[in-house]
Amino acid sequence: MAELWTNYGWPGTVILAQSLAVLLPLLIIVAYIIYLDRKIWAAVQMRRGPNAVGAFGLLQSFADMLKFLFKEVVIPSGSDRSVYLLAPLVSTVLALSAWAVIPVNAGWVVADINVGILYILAISSLEVYGIIMGGWASNSKYAFLGALRSAAQMVSYEVSIGFVIVSVLLCVGSLNLTDIVNAQSGPYGFLNWYWLPLFPVFVIFFISALAETNRPPFDLPEAESELVAGFMVEYGSSPYMLFMLGEYVAICLMCALTTILFLGGWLPPWDIAPLNWVPGIVWFALKFIFVFFAFSMVKAIVPRYRYDQLMRLGWKVFLPISLFMVVAVASVLHFGNLAP
Repeated sequence: MAELWTNYGWPGTVILAQSLAVLLPLLIIVAYIIYLDRKIWAAVQMRRGPNAVGAFGLLQSFADMLKFLFKEVVIPSGSDRSVYLLAPLVSTVLALSAWAVIPVNAGWVVADINVGILYILAISSLEVYGIIMGGWASNSKYAFLGALRSAAQMVSYEVSIGFVIVSVLLCVGSLNLTDIVNAQSGPYGFLNWYWLPLFPVFVIFFISALAETNRPPFDLPEAESELVAGFMVEYGSSPYMLFMLGEYVAICLMCALTTILFLGGWLPPWDIAPLNWVPGIVWFALKFIFVFFAFSMVKAIVPRYRYDQLMRLGWKVFLPISLFMVVAVASVLHFGNLAP
């Protein structure tokens, strides 16, 4: 019995505790990220935004969650019931799973594996299945068209994101996310971060992250004027909430990846006092909020792309540029004897 506990019980307990330590704060952060998104959008449009539930509207996201939980789950009569209910669960679980390898501070990570980037790419590529399942199982042509659009969009921009990440990995020489952050430390502070030497791919990554997470101006799967509500048109109540939760968790993941790959993660802007007295988690949070603020401002001020413009940007602009940057970075590192 003691051996069983040592081999399985204790490791399982540790894994469960680590998972809860990541998931519970993450879900609370997502609730306030949604609140921040609505407040920024309201400020741009000169509105007040959420302001009635709690002080300054801080409890609005939790009120919305309770509303969704207590609404009746209505399943279309012609739908595939099991797949219909499984789709939002798949989408949310995969989005949450990707956070297992995200380091928010030195040593603050559930699984500090050497192939962390590959794990994230694998998980993000699987997330499209939840959307396809939801669109197909709804037995609605509008939902199915939205799911097909979303699948084509996510696959198209994952290619560009992959080549952008390869450019960063060439400079680091490791697939470990902690090593990527540590490689950006240096005597020049924030000028050592990869946003400056790899600025073109930084811009491509940011725009591709918008498209990957179906954020405006690339929210074609959910374009109300064209496809009602995209792949979620037949969903309501808690299944709809799970889809939206998975979407915002994926948005937070892209903000965290941008922070890690290009903005130095938890590193201070300059490694001098008093900046290096501030805990690394605080610097990570500030950079994360800055990236999300940029996400929200794009949503508020940039008009939606047409679908043909969206696909042309991904395949005819971003793909050639990201391929060229991979070759350029590799050439500079090789001929300049700068390879790690």
